[in-house]
Amino acid sequence: MGRFKRKLSFHILTRFVFWLVVFTAALGMCFVFAIRFGRGHIWQPSVLYGLLHFMYTYTGEFFVICWTIGFILIFIRFWVKTLGYLEKVIRAAEALYRSENELIILPDALKEVENQMNQIKLNIKESERAAKEAEQRKNDLLVYLAHDLKTPLTSVIGHLNLLKDEKGISESTREKYISVSLEKAWRLEELIDEFFEVTRHNLHELSLDKARINLTLMLQQIAHEFKPVFAEKGLTCELSVEQGIMLECDANKMMRVFDNLLKNAASYSFKGTVVSISGACSDGKAVIKFRNEGGTIPPEKLDRLFEQFYRSEAARATGTGGAGLGLAIARDIVHLHGGTITASSENDVIEFEVNLPGATCSKIAQSPFA
Repeated sequence: MGRFKRKLSFHILTRFVFWLVVFTAALGMCFVFAIRFGRGHIWQPSVLYGLLHFMYTYTGEFFVICWTIGFILIFIRFWVKTLGYLEKVIRAAEALYRSENELIILPDALKEVENQMNQIKLNIKESERAAKEAEQRKNDLLVYLAHDLKTPLTSVIGHLNLLKDEKGISESTREKYISVSLEKAWRLEELIDEFFEVTRHNLHELSLDKARINLTLMLQQIAHEFKPVFAEKGLTCELSVEQGIMLECDANKMMRVFDNLLKNAASYSFKGTVVSISGACSDGKAVIKFRNEGGTIPPEKLDRLFEQFYRSEAARATGTGGAGLGLAIARDIVHLHGGTITASSENDVIEFEVNLPGATCSKIAQSPFA
């Protein structure tokens, strides 16, 4: 904007000087013509003769008077024009937040301001649209979570009433009712945690506490910790990570990224398939890939996976998955580290790739989790 201000000031100043020079030259030519014309004629006393005689007698003074009047008129013209530019900019600024979609149009001298204001208006419209979509997704999420909370709660209450009312039930039936109630209670706990996750993500900005960690050991550890989760869902985990990858990162938050990605893989993998984790170090970057077999995600939905509160129709229908924050949080953490996270899917294979800068590789001993 400072560059444009200087450019506009230079434009107005050069135009002002140009017209002042033109006026001065024209005035001088008029004076020369008038003097020559007056000297070449024999005049009778008249108003024109008196004016020409005064101009001839006081040529310098008369020229200064005429030039000063012309200077004032030109200055007023450009002053009014500058104020007109300011008024147009003010009106354009007021139009930035109006609902209509018409583009802002300014004079050619303000073309750069016009382009910037139109870009700002488009950004505002895009931000408003994104905010409305995020709010709608959040409202939808609350509706789905409220429904999901009611379903297991109803089941828990129903089975506890059966245990209370049916005194003569067998021990196996009692165990069954208790097992179902406990399972539903765990589901309730997960959903309540999701509510807290929404609150934490909205109220707290992420910050990093970096340290140098062994990324290889971290991936081996989290793969080991997820074995019971995968076993419960009939999945197996394959780990193929280059030894001795060292990374400058916030260990707790990076662990959360990998945890969210593996939870996502556990929720959306076909039963009896393999979840693979691979890691390598190249050109100062760590490349970690999480691959699982699940329903192919259409290309138009891949980018939306990282939006807050976004859940696929399948997740909503089956009640799987979380609040739609896991991948959004993972993206935010990766971006804070200066890295990237992308998703791809084809032929019933889903792959997330995380690229993180600040990695080095030094061969060290194998982890006990391998």
